[in-house]
Amino acid sequence: MRTTLKWIGVLTTLSMMVVLIGGALVTKTGSGLGCGHQWPLCDGKFFPDPLTVESFIEWAHRFCTGIASILVFVLAIWSWFAIGHKKETKFLAIVSVLFLLLQAFLGAAAVVWGQSDAIMALHFGISLISFASVLMLTLLIFEVDQKFDASSLVLDKSMKWHTIGVTVYSYLVVYTGALVRHMNASLACRDFPLCLNDSPGLPANIYEWVQMLHRGAAALIFVWIAYIAFQAMKYYKNQRVIYWGWIIAFILICLQAASGAMIIFTRLNLQISLLHNLIISCLFGLLCYLNLVVGRTKQFVRKKKDLPFAG
Repeated sequence: MRTTLKWIGVLTTLSMMVVLIGGALVTKTGSGLGCGHQWPLCDGKFFPDPLTVESFIEWAHRFCTGIASILVFVLAIWSWFAIGHKKETKFLAIVSVLFLLLQAFLGAAAVVWGQSDAIMALHFGISLISFASVLMLTLLIFEVDQKFDASSLVLDKSMKWHTIGVTVYSYLVVYTGALVRHMNASLACRDFPLCLNDSPGLPANIYEWVQMLHRGAAALIFVWIAYIAFQAMKYYKNQRVIYWGWIIAFILICLQAASGAMIIFTRLNLQISLLHNLIISCLFGLLCYLNLVVGRTKQFVRKKKDLPFAG
């Protein structure tokens, strides 16, 4: 039975990733009203007729969201009873369901009534939290074998607060990126990394300001994660989860920065834009899991030099 639950967890996590990328695809292709102002039906029908590219993309996104919703409910209920003794299980089960419902409500509201760019930017962030909670719930299921005991880790206080801080900040970076997308400001600055647009100076309009706000926020998180990864490689070589977790986080933030630049250079290539969303989703999920690990850790030292394995 536990093997089946693991497969359900993996399938649910993948389905939530499809929903995340599908939502980005709907926005980037302008397919939000592909089914008109009706939800959940598509112009009064289950399947769009006449069938257009926009209507099929919107319909497919709704269909995948429906399948993912069923899987999330199954995973949450099954996990509640199967591994409810793990303290994080019930909290993650509730969060995954609540944010899934909130995500669906915002999507439906945008179709039926319309929403501002600022509110629609929250849609991706809420979907990201739902995905991250499902991912962590799945990881908890795999941890039942007790091959990893986070309570045995020894961390210094600064690593704890850096982990929490950069995760919260990453959510703000995600929001600025979603706002850029929903405001159609992705090419407001045609140069990278500065916003020259053939006339050097401060951004000239709200679209350029939003674009540069996102770039500035992204630059800071790149430096922050690079610093944490350096600390992890220097002081946590014997703590595999911390060591490799932050190395992977640094690799992901490098790929995120590179894909962000390529979006500008390729003038909004769709595949690269979707890859950009995929990478940040993986990074946020990893950061959330590192928070879960830090939250379990019972041994903290005041300074890195007091770590038993510090060089």
